Amino acid sequence: METSPEGAQASSARSASPAADVTTAPVLGSERATTDASAPVAPDAVLPDHAAAKPRRRAPLALDLTLLGVVGVLLAGAVVAGGAVLYREFYSPAAFVQRYLGLLSDGHAADALAVPGVAVDSAELEAAGLPAQASEALLRSAALAKLTDVEVVSETTDGDITEVTVAYKAGPYPGRTTFEVESNGQVGVAPTWRFARSPLAVVDLTVLGSMSFDVNGFTIDKRQVSIDGVDADPVAPLPLLVFSPGVYSVSVDTAISSTRGVAVLSDSPLKSTTVSVQAEPTEQFVAIVQQRVDEFLTSCATQKVLMPTACPFGYTVEDRISTAPAWSIVKQPAITVEPDGANWTIPTTEATAHIEVDIRSLFDGRVRHVSEDVPFLMTGTITVTPTGAASIVVSGTDTR
Repeated sequence: METSPEGAQASSARSASPAADVTTAPVLGSERATTDASAPVAPDAVLPDHAAAKPRRRAPLALDLTLLGVVGVLLAGAVVAGGAVLYREFYSPAAFVQRYLGLLSDGHAADALAVPGVAVDSAELEAAGLPAQASEALLRSAALAKLTDVEVVSETTDGDITEVTVAYKAGPYPGRTTFEVESNGQVGVAPTWRFARSPLAVVDLTVLGSMSFDVNGFTIDKRQVSIDGVDADPVAPLPLLVFSPGVYSVSVDTAISSTRGVAVLSDSPLKSTTVSVQAEPTEQFVAIVQQRVDEFLTSCATQKVLMPTACPFGYTVEDRISTAPAWSIVKQPAITVEPDGANWTIPTTEATAHIEVDIRSLFDGRVRHVSEDVPFLMTGTITVTPTGAASIVVSGTDTR
């Protein structure tokens, strides 16, 4: 078959065109293949393995986004949880109460008194049924006992009031107190609190046998804290403001009287607790009284009369005496001292005097010598003056 040169050219062109249209094969290791966008890919062309896996590279990106989402949720949860912890530990009503108790435990009385809602005035005391003139003498560090094992038991809210119940040990005594707390505004985003009911309380203290006493080692004189001053009634109770909770040990330790002490636990805010302490005479005081009574009776024996003036013994006769009587004390009384309100008393005790005297009979004028023991009973009262001196008055109750 004949062909023309043009046909040969066309045939040659057609045979060459497939080679010109074939996609250039990618170079091994390259990131992507370069293609001629104007030429179609041969139907039987086989793509390299890494080119075929290219669409799967989206899986790591999705995983990263998921992980970032989980981390974000965890971070948000941590922030919320951290905020809750911060609130509970520093800004909650329970934390407010714990800070107050911490001040008491550390002996910072002035700082505890400055906590919002702690200090009270006379009107608040009267409204609570407490003495309006209660003394603040015990609201000081020197009168505080340590609180330990403080633990919040519960926190409940009813309207505007939150009740926080705390367990603790005041000295050796376990206790539990419920505090009423209310909002006191806020500082920035942090809430602040105050006591809706003051945690202060009152101890109505009566101390018999001494004008001074100790509370947790802090010495108080009744005349210094009583509204009557130096005219304070020695047996009248003293209303004293105290921190609650707290244990207060009342004792007397003077040269005249002493006591082992009485401990009272104040665990109820704005409540009154009655305490009575009876001091007992010291051995030193009883010995001094014994000495003074002995001296007094010995001085009575120097009087050369049948009935010594202001003395608890004497001797009566119907006849006349011919010589001056001579007295002596052969048995001194064994003195004991007992409390008697603000003062002291010497219970009735027995002693014996002895008299030597000559007596002339009115009937016949004869003289007889009398040498006789004279038993007698005596008692006494002891009054302690404002200066601390003891005034002893001895009297006889019977002469036998």
